Amino acid sequence: MAEDEKQKSKTRKRVVLQEENTTPKASTAKPRKRKPVKNLEEQQTENKPFEAENGPETAESLVDLPDMLKQLLEHQGQAVESSKPASPRRSRKTPGRKAAPVSDAEAPESEMPEIPSILPILPLKDTVVYPMTVFPLAVGQERSIRLIEEIMQGDGPRLVGLVAQKNLEVEQAGIGDTYTIGTVATVHKLLKVPDGTIRLAVQGLEKIRIVEFVETEPYLKARVEVVQDEDNKSVEVEALMRNSISLFQRLVSLVPQIPDELLITAINVEQPRQLAYLIATSVRMELEQRQEILETASIKTKLEMLNAFLTKELEVLELGRKIQSQVQDELGKTQREYFLREQIKAIQKELGEDDPQSAEINQLRELILKSKMPTEARREAERELDRLSKLPPAAAEYGVIKTYLDWLTTLPWDKSTEAPLDILLAKKVLDEDHYDLEKIKERLLEYLSVRKLRNDRHPQPPKAEAKEAATTAVADGSAVVDGLEISSTTLNDGPLTYEDVHNFSGPREPILCLVGPPGVGKTSLGQSIARALGRKFTRMSLGGMRDEAEIRGHRRTYIGALPGRIIQAIRRAESNDPVFMLDEVDKIGMDYRGDPSSALLEVLDPEQNQDFRDHYLDVPFDLSKVMFIATANLLDPIPAPLRDRMEILQLAGYTEEEKVHIAFQHLVPKQLRAHALTEEDAEIEHMAMRRVIRDYTREAGVRSLEREIATVFRKIARRVAEGKTGKVVVTPDNLNEYLGKQRYFSDAAERTQQPGVATGLAWTEVGGDILFIEATRMPGNKQLIITGQLGDVMKESAQAALSLVRSKAKDLGIEPEFYEKSDLHIHIPAGAIPKDGPSAGITLTTALASLLTGRPVHGDVAMTGEITLRGKVLPIGGLKEKILAAHRAGIKRIILPRLNARDLDDLPEELRDELEFFLVDNIDEVLEVALEKAGQPHVGAVIEPPQNAHLVNNGASKPKAPRKSAKKTTE
Repeated sequence: MAEDEKQKSKTRKRVVLQEENTTPKASTAKPRKRKPVKNLEEQQTENKPFEAENGPETAESLVDLPDMLKQLLEHQGQAVESSKPASPRRSRKTPGRKAAPVSDAEAPESEMPEIPSILPILPLKDTVVYPMTVFPLAVGQERSIRLIEEIMQGDGPRLVGLVAQKNLEVEQAGIGDTYTIGTVATVHKLLKVPDGTIRLAVQGLEKIRIVEFVETEPYLKARVEVVQDEDNKSVEVEALMRNSISLFQRLVSLVPQIPDELLITAINVEQPRQLAYLIATSVRMELEQRQEILETASIKTKLEMLNAFLTKELEVLELGRKIQSQVQDELGKTQREYFLREQIKAIQKELGEDDPQSAEINQLRELILKSKMPTEARREAERELDRLSKLPPAAAEYGVIKTYLDWLTTLPWDKSTEAPLDILLAKKVLDEDHYDLEKIKERLLEYLSVRKLRNDRHPQPPKAEAKEAATTAVADGSAVVDGLEISSTTLNDGPLTYEDVHNFSGPREPILCLVGPPGVGKTSLGQSIARALGRKFTRMSLGGMRDEAEIRGHRRTYIGALPGRIIQAIRRAESNDPVFMLDEVDKIGMDYRGDPSSALLEVLDPEQNQDFRDHYLDVPFDLSKVMFIATANLLDPIPAPLRDRMEILQLAGYTEEEKVHIAFQHLVPKQLRAHALTEEDAEIEHMAMRRVIRDYTREAGVRSLEREIATVFRKIARRVAEGKTGKVVVTPDNLNEYLGKQRYFSDAAERTQQPGVATGLAWTEVGGDILFIEATRMPGNKQLIITGQLGDVMKESAQAALSLVRSKAKDLGIEPEFYEKSDLHIHIPAGAIPKDGPSAGITLTTALASLLTGRPVHGDVAMTGEITLRGKVLPIGGLKEKILAAHRAGIKRIILPRLNARDLDDLPEELRDELEFFLVDNIDEVLEVALEKAGQPHVGAVIEPPQNAHLVNNGASKPKAPRKSAKKTTE
């Protein structure tokens, strides 16, 4: 019965193996057409292709897949058969089938050859050959080729020990470079290749262990012993076999490179040992994993390891298949949309209609022609338009190119708004909008006059004529200079001159920089200039700007790139010649993103800005027609190269009389409109306005004054909204009801009553201010204490003042040894405010002299000037701002360096009439004017209305000038 069952089993196996391209019963997949092996990096099989280019120096490598073995065995004409008869244990193969590991069912009934105790050893790189399998190998090293040749020429069985090499970097493995567990195999076929290597077909027989190496030359030989696996059949092993076959079947369905024959063979294998080796040979595994399976003695453990590996491999493969399926779905959707769009195009073409993309392309092409952009910009636009027409609307770059073309076509390349110049009209506009500012008005009128004369006496050729001349440049001898196409009709006879080249595009626009404290009307002055020129007005604030790309824009390679704010403002203005206000040019920052002030050099340089190149546009744009006006509070923070490209116009603060004019001519009407009031609802008397200026504000400009006027009108607006009727008149007596208590006082007289206190003048970024310097004396030992958050220059001035007083102690009536037993302390109040500069020199000297002589300083005297150790008084800057501050504080007499006498001409006439100026050369003259004489009463600084002021009594009188005040609300 046992023999009958055995015979039936063999018959069943043969029937299954003879079915061509069929799937076993356990498989649900249909037969698949297998692709030839090409890229083994993408395969899930174990073996890697033999690279013939490695040459003879390459050690043993593994040739991939049974297809290669089949080609090797069936290759005609180059097979080198051994002269000895084949081993009776050689595997049988059905003609036309792919080679597969040999199973016991296919093996002949003959006995296994006897394995000698000493075998030649062939080290293998990245390869493990298992028992009961057929494997192709490639041999390239000289000693390995000699080993194979000697085996093939021997009389006995062609046996060789195959062991894996531990380190793949070792060219010729020696003792200790290989694993001790390997496989004894018999060589069946040998094929010599033209590159000098040998291809083998070997069949694994049994597992062996290397006991010791006996020879190393000419090749390795070792004493070995056969190692038997533990064949422990059980229900658990049977379950592991079935699970392994199931997992392997799923793996074969996911990996097209594994032949179906391997799955058929695995299903028909009955021995768990052979099944483990068969699957391990067929799948992709690391060398260490293969070796571990070979060395493991327990068949159960081998199957458990294979199950774990196959489960993990299937998870990876199924996830990859899922990802690939998703990608294919997306591609299918894209292809479907493409076909639908093509059908729409065909339908629209038949109907004589253009598709939306073509219509958009045609529209952009028309805009490019209408924009009249320069040649270089037009070429770039046409090139980008050609790229756009070849892209599908869904492409990521489609939107980028379209946005770029939108910017190019909407820029005002050829749009100007300047009206015909009328000098008298411009003067009238400036006088209406601004009170005083005569120097600035004069400078602007000079510029307009030059431009008018140039246009009248050297008119530019009409645009149509210039364009026609450019198109016929070759025919009529036109010239091209620095990229400008110049018609011969516009040039003088003879060679080109400097004027022909550099003046062809018209006059350069001036770069003005208005420098002054806040609230004096720098920004409003720019608006008046634009109105006088008949141009558009645009502005950009530079305060706190730290990124260079704000000026030059971002390159188109960045996501969300845009042109710089210069080009954006030009586009908003819709004109290539607007008046461009650059506010707060002295407050530009700098960090790792670049230096915006350096980027402004190209914008504000008249020799460069005609070819300004924004990073986003990457084509030149002419900024030479733009009139740039910069504003700043201070001149020193502006970088020198940038300051050198601008014409500086200083704006000082306003006197009380000027503020009154500005308030009634502009601020009051503006705030009445802002609060929905009329002149029938509210009125502010002139004396009340003067008191607002004097007691509630202390500034160079009129910004705080406007806020106080707004406060008054808000309270009146509430009264009107509550239903109260009647006109509200704000007088000096009821002003406290609207603005509260008085905020500023003139305490110069009180503070200078005691000796050791002097009044100085200082200049700050918000205008001028008065400065009290106090000195005191105490017992001590020659120590000078200086406080008040002073800079180094001011501390040095204090040291110089002390030295000067000590040197003149005898002349001033001071005890010569006063400093030997005394300490002096100089303090400047408002210690929270940093102070520095040399102009407080004479004030420091006067304070010390007043302290040591006991003579107080006149309360109505203020002074400014730098002092030397010889007592010389040197000139200072910011004189107008300082004198205005003294006037606001009620000072009547001012001591100035004689060299500053020329600056007094810049003062308003009413200021020169109200104040008394003392011009001095040395410290003796200063002390003569500043210090009180013995027995002389102290003079206080009492604020009185100016002598020439036109005060208002119930609105009876009016200001002396009918001109409108300036718009001083913002800079």
